[in-house]
Amino acid sequence: MKIANVAVIAGMTVLAACAPRPETIQGTYTPTAVYENLSCEQLVAEAQTVSNRAHDAANLERRHRTQDTVAVAAGVVIFWPALFFTHGADATAAQVAQLRGEMEAIERAAAAKNCGIVFNRA
Repeated sequence: MKIANVAVIAGMTVLAACAPRPETIQGTYTPTAVYENLSCEQLVAEAQTVSNRAHDAANLERRHRTQDTVAVAAGVVIFWPALFFTHGADATAAQVAQLRGEMEAIERAAAAKNCGIVFNRA
């Protein structure tokens, strides 16, 4: 029974080291001042650029999470050195957080100018 408990705790600890789901990453604060001097048209263009970059970063983070899940499963079941190949919360997660923060700042700046820009957070 004790071995099973240790195995469960070890498995949970290892899984916690996996890359996070992009949906759960909180945006880092980005000041609205960066976007205050832009017109609504410029905000729309910037919103599209940031949204595309965020989409790409989120897809990469999903791929890292899948790779981490496979590495953890292989490490726990077959070959423990595979655990060294997990990404964890790496630069991609930081990039997702930064881009989410930029999206929030763009939304705040657009709301102040009544531009009607709202990102779909699906």
